[in-house]
Amino acid sequence: MSVKTSDRMLHETVSHQAVVDSPDPQSRVRSAPRPGQDPYPTRLAEPLDMPWLNRREEVVKGRAEEGPLSQAQLDEFDRKGFLFEPNFISGEELDELRRELAALLERDDFRGRDFAITEPSGNEIRSLFAVHFLSERLGRLARDARLVGRARQILGGEPYVHQSRINYKPGFEGKGFNWHSDFETWHAEDGMPAMHAVSASIVLTDNHHFNGPLMLIPGSHRVFVPCLGETPDGNHRQSLKQQELGVPSREALTALVERHGIEAPTGAAGGLLLFDCNVLHGSNANMSPDPRSNVFFVYNRRDNRCVAPFAARRRRPEFLAHEPDEAWAPAG
Repeated sequence: MSVKTSDRMLHETVSHQAVVDSPDPQSRVRSAPRPGQDPYPTRLAEPLDMPWLNRREEVVKGRAEEGPLSQAQLDEFDRKGFLFEPNFISGEELDELRRELAALLERDDFRGRDFAITEPSGNEIRSLFAVHFLSERLGRLARDARLVGRARQILGGEPYVHQSRINYKPGFEGKGFNWHSDFETWHAEDGMPAMHAVSASIVLTDNHHFNGPLMLIPGSHRVFVPCLGETPDGNHRQSLKQQELGVPSREALTALVERHGIEAPTGAAGGLLLFDCNVLHGSNANMSPDPRSNVFFVYNRRDNRCVAPFAARRRRPEFLAHEPDEAWAPAG
C-alpha cells in the first residue's frame, strides 16, 4: 500500500505506472566535483548552485537469473529505489523473531550502553545496534540466503553486513525521524565510498498509516542532495536520537516530492522492505497505541568497504559501521 501527496501524483502514477523520471541532465553546477575529487560532497559551509548532483552508480547491478528477485521486481527497485515484499516471513519464524526482539529490549545490561539508543525524552530503547552480534538468532537471519541472495543480486557483488539494528517505536511515545539519505551519513561519517549498499528491513509488527511507518520519496535515490553544516565530533550521539545534520534542505525536498510524491509501504507483520542506500526517507511520530518494530540489516558490497570519512574528523564507533569479517563484541 502507498500514500501519495496529491491527487495529481496519484493520477500520474496510475496512468503511467512510473514514479520516477531520468536523472536530471541539468545538474551541472559551478561547484560540482572535478575528476579525482569526492563525487558526493556534503556537510558544506555554503550550498551548491543547484539542490542536487546526479548519482553516478547504477542502482541494480545484478540480473534476474542471478537471484530470487524477478526482473519485474528488479525493475521496480531500480525505478523507485525500494521494493516491498509482503509475507516474507510468517508463522513460527515470525513469532520466534518477535520473542527475540522482546528479549533483547528487556536486557537491563544493555541500557546505558552506547549501542542502545533511547528515545530523546525518555529511557525507552528506540534502536539497538549490532544485533547480529548480540543475538545468535539474528546473526543467522543476517546470513540467511533469502536476504543475502537479494542483496547480492541488487549489488552485483558479494555483500557483508555494514550495520544491523532493531528499531522499536512504542505506542504514543515513539518519535519520528527527519528526512535523510542513509548514504549521506555513511559517506560523510563512516567513509563509505560509493552507492553500493542496500538495506533490508523486516517488519515485526503490523505496519499501518497511524503508527509512524517509514515514508520514502520514490526516485530520490537517483540524485545526491548535499547537506549543510560541519560534522562535530561525536555527532552520532545526537543524530541517532534526533537527526539535525545530514538533513536535505526544504527546497530540495519540496522539489523532489513535487516530482515523485511520497509512499509509505504498510502491511501485516512479516513483510520485507528493501531500499537503496540513497533513497530519501523519514517517519512521523507514532500517535497510535500500537508499537512499530523491525529488524534491519545493511548490506554493503565488499569492494566498497569504508575508508576514512569524507566529512568528519574520525569514523563513528564500530557498532555503527562494521568491517567485512569483523568479530565485534561489546566492550567491558
